Amino acid sequence: MKVLIVDDEPLVRRALKRVAEIRGHQVVEAENGTQGLEVWRREKPQLVFLDVLMPGLSGPLLLKEIGTEHGAKVVLISAYSGEYNLETAKSIGADMFVPKPFDDIFVIFETAEKLCL
Repeated sequence: MKVLIVDDEPLVRRALKRVAEIRGHQVVEAENGTQGLEVWRREKPQLVFLDVLMPGLSGPLLLKEIGTEHGAKVVLISAYSGEYNLETAKSIGADMFVPKPFDDIFVIFETAEKLCL
C-alpha cells in the first residue's frame, strides 16, 4: 500500500516511514501541508498520516482542500490533543486520531492499516 506522511517534524516522519517500510509499504513524505497537498494529488496514497499544525496548510485545511473523494484513510496526528480528538478528527474528514508523542508506533500503524481493509 502507498502511505503518505505529512508532518513538519523530521523525527516523526522518519519513525512512521521506518515502520511502514518494515511492514512492506511504499512511503512518500511531505514536510508541510502545501507540499503534502501536491504529493497527495500526485501519488494517490491509500493511507495518510497528517499532522494538525504545520507550516503552509494545516492538516485540517489540507483535508478541506483535498475534498471528500480522495479514497484514502486519514490518520490525524497532533501534540495538541486537548483541542483534537477522534470526534473532532472525524468531523473534518479523518478516520483516526493519534496524540503525540506516540505510545506504541507499531500498534498505531497496525490499527491504521486495518482501516484500509
